[in-house]
Amino acid sequence: MSPAPPPPVIAIFGPTGVGKTDVALALADLLRARGEEPVAISADALQVYRGLEILTGSATSDERARLEHRLIGFVDPSATFSVGEFMPLAHAEIDAALSEGRRPIVVGGTGLYLRAALTDLSLAPAPPAELRDRLEREVEERGAVAMHAELRARSASAAAAIEPTDRTRVVRSLELLELGEEPPRPDDSSELWTAETRVRTHLFGLTIEREELYRRIDARVDAMVAGGAVDEVRRASEAGASRTARAALGFEELLAGDVEAMKRRTRRYAKRQLTWMRKLAGVRTIDVTGLEPSAVAEEVAAG
Repeated sequence: MSPAPPPPVIAIFGPTGVGKTDVALALADLLRARGEEPVAISADALQVYRGLEILTGSATSDERARLEHRLIGFVDPSATFSVGEFMPLAHAEIDAALSEGRRPIVVGGTGLYLRAALTDLSLAPAPPAELRDRLEREVEERGAVAMHAELRARSASAAAAIEPTDRTRVVRSLELLELGEEPPRPDDSSELWTAETRVRTHLFGLTIEREELYRRIDARVDAMVAGGAVDEVRRASEAGASRTARAALGFEELLAGDVEAMKRRTRRYAKRQLTWMRKLAGVRTIDVTGLEPSAVAEEVAAG
């Protein structure tokens, strides 16, 4: 008699402030009541950085005591980090959890990192160091908006998908063009939107009424500031934070003392996360408006 297949991976996606961590914690309690041993695996581009836990909304020490979280706070902020480096780490953590008989709960707010955790993406190779260094110098000297204009002149379709102030994506798109490749577009029919996953997965997307989401975002930012996020970004900046670390929501804004700008940027990012979620194949959406995390967790566990 062949052994029973492992239970499906549970993946939870949603915009910043929707309550993904709270749902994951409540879900872990339900799974443990069933005799399972869950583990959370973060799929977030910025929570990988050590020392920026408050700014990036990483699970707190108390929350990690309730549920083990992996792939959080393991990269020095002076180092650059990419989805190409993240993908094999996420696959290894998921596979290790399953081999140990544990239930992986993949929790993500970065769409590309979520897809990388759940699927095998064909990622472009890392650029030569000299190319990355040259483009980094140019964006420092000329600014992201000027570099975005250059990108637009070379690939209007790629530029249209990127905000002029998004340094990270502007630089990456220019790198790809220099390497003779066309940057991907969000509306591409590609493996990003496939329903196929490496292992059996139940994917859930959390939504919430827009005004309530914005209220939560504003309260979340205020709590981050009160909790020491400004000190985090100052320390990271003084220690030579990398371009990818500085892309964290609020990093530059808090350095400049502009909390309201951080709130505006976070609300814009949440809108992009919701757009990404609508394009995910096989996602089951749950409107969490007015629901306690335990009620949402019960719906996820039943799915």
